[in-house]
Parts: sequence; C-alpha cells; structure tokens
Amino acid sequence: MSNKTINTGILSFGMSGRVFHAPFIHINPHFNLVAVVERSTKAAHQLYPAIKSYDTVMELLADDSIELVIVNTPNHTHFEYATAALHAGKHVLLEKPAVEDLLQFEKLMAVSKDTGKRVFFYQNRRFDSHFLEVKNVVERGDLGKLTEVHFRFDRYKIELGQKYFKENNQYLSSGLTYDLGPHLIDQAISLFGRPLKFSKTTTVNRPGSQVADYFHYHLRYPNNLNVFLTGSLAVAEPLPAFVLHGTKGSFIKTMADVQEQQLMDGMLPDTALYGREPKGSEGKLVVVDSNNERKISYPQSPKGDYNLLFEAIYDNLYADVPFPIKAEHIRWQIEMLQAEDSL
Repeated sequence: MSNKTINTGILSFGMSGRVFHAPFIHINPHFNLVAVVERSTKAAHQLYPAIKSYDTVMELLADDSIELVIVNTPNHTHFEYATAALHAGKHVLLEKPAVEDLLQFEKLMAVSKDTGKRVFFYQNRRFDSHFLEVKNVVERGDLGKLTEVHFRFDRYKIELGQKYFKENNQYLSSGLTYDLGPHLIDQAISLFGRPLKFSKTTTVNRPGSQVADYFHYHLRYPNNLNVFLTGSLAVAEPLPAFVLHGTKGSFIKTMADVQEQQLMDGMLPDTALYGREPKGSEGKLVVVDSNNERKISYPQSPKGDYNLLFEAIYDNLYADVPFPIKAEHIRWQIEMLQAEDSL
C-alpha cells in the first residue's frame, strides 16, 4: 500500500470541523491537516499551530496543495461547494445530508465522473459502538429471522436551535428529518439494503418551529421484515435506541457510544479509552432455545471508532478498496428524505 499522505482542507471549523473531522485528520498518519475556512473567529491555530486559515471557501479551493476537501458547511450549501471542489481538482468528503434532492445528487455524481475526482460520504454513525454491536447481533443470526426492528434517535430540545439553516423552512434540507434522519436511514440501509417500500410521517411540536421536529419511517423488507425509524426533539426520557425482534429472540440496546462526548471534551481518538463504552451499558440479548427456555446475555460492544471511515477513504484512494458507504446507499437515502408525508 502507498505511504502517501493526503493533504486535507476543512470548509468550516465549527463543531463539526473541530469535533468530528480535525482530530482524526490530525492523528491519522495517512492524512495531513493543511487548512480550514474561518470566516470570523480565527481559532484553529490554537489547536493546530501550523494550519492555514482561509477567509473564504474559494480561497481554500485555490490551494493546489490540498487533495481532499471536507464539505461540512450548512446543508443547503453542500451541492454548491462539493461541485466547486470537484471542479477545483479535489476529492470530496461530504457531510450528511449529502445534498437536498435527487436532482442535485445525480448532477454531483456526473461531475465526479467527468472530473475523475471521488466523492465520499460521511456517515460516521455506522461506526458507533452501539450500532456495531447491533450489526454483530444481526450478522451472527442470534435472533433467527428478523421480524421487527426499531431504531430511535431521541433528544429533548424544545428551544429552537441557533443554527438558522436547521430551523428555516425556506431550505428543503432544514428540520430534524434532514438532521438526524440520515443517521437512522443509513444504519437501516447498511444492514438491510433498499426497502421494498416505505411510508413517512413528520410533525411540528415545538412552539414557534417552522420545521419538522419529529419523523417516523416504516420500511418494508422481504420476508415480512418491518423496520421503524423514529427521531424526535421532544422526548424527555429516551427509549432504547435499538430494539430487534426475531423468531429466536430479542435484542435491546441503549444509545451508549461515547465518541462525541469524548471528542467534545478534548480527548484525541488515539487515546486508549477512546470509543470504549462504560460498564453497565451493554445490550440485552434474550434467546429462546429449542426447549423454549430463555437465555439472557449482555454482549460487550465493540470499540467505536470514526477513524475507520477515514481509513476507508485512504484505502479507496490508494488501494482501490471499495468505500463501504456507496453512492446507491445515499441515493436511496435522499429518496426517502425528500419524500412527501404518506399521511
């Protein structure tokens, strides 16, 4: 495998750039954090003294030393900036939601093909410890034939958020559906593929809100598998994030991944405790044997590690290993995000 280092630029140094991207580019020997865009406060140099800070996106894209650009700007700007980055000769890592609709997606894929530059999709929640545990349970067949699956992302945030693009209904990609929906939809697609059909429900519950703050999807799969995806900003007591039932048993798991909090607290991803769930947060696996006896166990979750996504980018660029988050996965996701409510 090549020992090449990928010079990388980040288009925003807010929470996303500071927490979810810069630490991994910094500690990963296959990447080199070259530059960020900071439109007002210049703070990146406090953490990364050698970094270049540009005032505008176009200034960063004009930097010929940069090979990979992370597009983590407001949702409605993703298509514009990703397209510009491809035309500037950069590969792109695109934050969720990738773009607003299927038309933008197809145009972006066409530009990628024309320029010969690749688009990677940032679906980091595939590498949460709790989801990796769910994936293990499913792939081992612990539950037999799956019949009913629930994925939830609950929060309690009745106050309107400060990020205008998430709360303004003039943007198609505003609201909770485009914010948390990509996580749950991607997790379902990564395990089960494209549903045969789906229904969608969204509602507005917070006082003064212009955008949906609740969504619910019902996905129908072959062999009578029903998958339900729910997100809400009005849940004071969250339910288990993962509930799976099958012909041989059930599995229940809370949302216990610690990576986001560790990163916000300043822990670097190469720290020994990084990504390790605390004891007591294990999922509960209940299996019924041939004698109709219940066996209960609490399997330990794998280590969560968003760095696996960055390693996958490197492996794709320099060893031509397929990137796990495929373009068709994102196409199906966008189809579900932009769909009208079924009711």
